[in-house]
Amino acid sequence: MIGPEFEDVLRAAAGGDEEAFGRLWRDLQPRLLRYFRVVSPAVAEDLASETWLGVIRGINRFRGNEPAFRAWVFTIARHELLDWRRRAARRATEDLPANGLLEQAAPDDPAASALEYLSTQAALAEVATLPPDQAEAIVLRVVAGLGVDRVAAIMDKRPGTVRVLTHRGLRRLAERLGSDQIRGVV
Repeated sequence: MIGPEFEDVLRAAAGGDEEAFGRLWRDLQPRLLRYFRVVSPAVAEDLASETWLGVIRGINRFRGNEPAFRAWVFTIARHELLDWRRRAARRATEDLPANGLLEQAAPDDPAASALEYLSTQAALAEVATLPPDQAEAIVLRVVAGLGVDRVAAIMDKRPGTVRVLTHRGLRRLAERLGSDQIRGVV
């Protein structure tokens, strides 16, 4: 999260400041890619790019705080995903397996970075095997860090439904992993 200076960064980005827009991008791009790599791995990069084009087109009209901005960006992302699915339904396509589910972190400790990358990659790959609604709810709640009400608005579902989807998905993951350590997200 950008924090207290978010309003200034947003205002500067809306005014055309490339450095400010880059700061917004660096904050959200990894989460956006993780979301897309779970819900549609074959076109994650393309969908993220289209999402940022949508952000650029609408940033002057956006009003709100940082959590609202995150929700707005993920709403654009979901609309891009739905548009892509509609286009894909008109033509035969085949999803390819995701090769890498995470941008590598700065190499402060290469061994720790490698382990974190592999564990995150494995976790996201496991989430991607869940039913699509459950996977999407978990990624929006955990990876994007959005609240239940915001996820419900993005997914066009009731908050209770989002809670149930998240709970069922996490329970399914816990059963697969033989652990009940996945708690506190719902």
